[in-house]
Amino acid sequence: MPQHLVTEHEFAMRFTSTPRGARLARRLVSHRLNDWGHPYTTAANEALTLITAELASNAPRHGNVPGRDFHVRLTLAEVTFRIEVTDTRTERQPPTTPPFADSASESGRGLLLVSALADDWGVAPRRNAPGKTVWAELRVPASVSPCSSRPRRS
Repeated sequence: MPQHLVTEHEFAMRFTSTPRGARLARRLVSHRLNDWGHPYTTAANEALTLITAELASNAPRHGNVPGRDFHVRLTLAEVTFRIEVTDTRTERQPPTTPPFADSASESGRGLLLVSALADDWGVAPRRNAPGKTVWAELRVPASVSPCSSRPRRS
C-alpha cells in the first residue's frame, strides 16, 4: 500500500495453517468489516469475504510448513481495503497472470475469482522472514464508505 495513505482501520491475526483456520479468518474478516460500517450484505463485505476465503484457504493448502501459522492483515486506508495473507513457504508461488488453471484442472480457479473481484492483487516476499504475502486491494467509492462519525457499538 502506498506510504502516503493514512490507515483508518487495521485488523491482524495469526491462524493455524488448517482449513479450520482459513474458515475462521474468513469469518473474522467479515465480522470486522461489519464493525467498520460495511454490513454483511454490502458489495464490499461480500467481495472481501470471498477474496479472504480464497487466499486463506490457499495458505494451508499451498503454503503450509508444519508447525507454522499463516497471518491475515486487513486494512482500510482512505477508500482502499487491502487484505494480506502471509505464509512461511517461499518456494510455492502462485501464478500472477491468467490462466491460473487449465479447464481440466480440479483446482486453481480461486485466483480467477480474486482477479475478478479485486482492483489489484499480487505476491510479495515476506518481510524479515522466509515466505510470501499474497495481497488484494479493493477500492470502495467514497459515497459508499461509511462516515467516520458513525456511532460505535459498545
